[in-house]
Amino acid sequence: MIRKPMRSAALAALPLLLFGFDAQGQIAVSANDGKIALVDGQNTVPPNPGPDTVTIVDIGVSPPKVLGEVKAPTSVVGPPQSVAVSKDESFALVTGAMKLDPADPKKLVPDDKLSVIDLKASPPAVIQTLQAGGGATGVSISPSGTLALVANRSEGTLSIFTISGRMLTAAGKLDFGKASGPSHVVFTPDGKTAILTRDGDHRVSLLSVDGEKVTDTKKFMVGGFRPYSIVVGPKGDVAVFGNQGGGQGDLDQINVVDLKSNPPRVVEAITVGQTPEGLSISPDGAYVAVILHNGSPRPKNHPAYNDHGLMRIFKVDGTKLTLVTTAQIGTWAQGSAWRNDGKTIVVQATHEKELQVFSFDGKEAKLTGSVKLNNSPVGIRTALQ
Repeated sequence: MIRKPMRSAALAALPLLLFGFDAQGQIAVSANDGKIALVDGQNTVPPNPGPDTVTIVDIGVSPPKVLGEVKAPTSVVGPPQSVAVSKDESFALVTGAMKLDPADPKKLVPDDKLSVIDLKASPPAVIQTLQAGGGATGVSISPSGTLALVANRSEGTLSIFTISGRMLTAAGKLDFGKASGPSHVVFTPDGKTAILTRDGDHRVSLLSVDGEKVTDTKKFMVGGFRPYSIVVGPKGDVAVFGNQGGGQGDLDQINVVDLKSNPPRVVEAITVGQTPEGLSISPDGAYVAVILHNGSPRPKNHPAYNDHGLMRIFKVDGTKLTLVTTAQIGTWAQGSAWRNDGKTIVVQATHEKELQVFSFDGKEAKLTGSVKLNNSPVGIRTALQ
């Protein structure tokens, strides 16, 4: 198992910290599910579950500092890009894919919530709650900051919202069919294209964006089984998406997309390990971090079980990815976020209910600390990711 360093009292005393942010900081927003527990390989609703929370963390300082926390619906179901942060770090969007079943609190049912969180308020606060679609999961804000898209996994739709200041207005949906399983959606840096992963029918759709109008071009890519998390390089020349696979313990893959080709197409597939859950790309586009379950959420008697997850970091050279290093991480890990300088990566260890902090020197990733949370972290983003 991972040897965890000592946690400082300042990091452990999350509720006592005051909200504050300086010019040298960098905000990461972590969505935390309060209604899940991993019991012998099963995602189980714990007795007397608490509310879901969203934690705001300054990862621009060492060690990272918790700035505040707010209650808002979220879920472990879906890619860990269930958070989006505005470019100016003034607000965040958080989706909630699942909720407790009102008829049976031991079960979960799809939810459609999208929360707008004011990050400048002291303390941070939810200023708007909207309805997206059933199973609302991946969410992204356009480069112009005027549009937000939400993938609705259970409903088979994509919700479109316009943004004015920090307020959102529903502007319609695209319907891909209930079986499509829209999982995550990202914009290209020029804001003219959005890319949607569909883990239900194994397609990756290309969408046209013209101002506030979003349309399905009907063009799509196919790469691997159950496309899920996706990231786009800051230059707009490459994208990488992962496949959830069949969940049998087989080794799964990530796919490299050449965005310069017309239409964009998958040009490489790389076997990475069991269940690539989350992807994040460094702010300069030089590295991609892949977060792997590695069999860690399975029952201990399962032949594919491991007592830890893995983070694999790849060097990006055009559309070629080269493995740089592999590090052990926590159990049932979800998302990750990079510091702006590319020298620190924060990883969500979901079962351990903590953010694990790794230093990265271009060759190795080393565990240097952790931030304890009240709930299980399941989604994380920064303004640059």
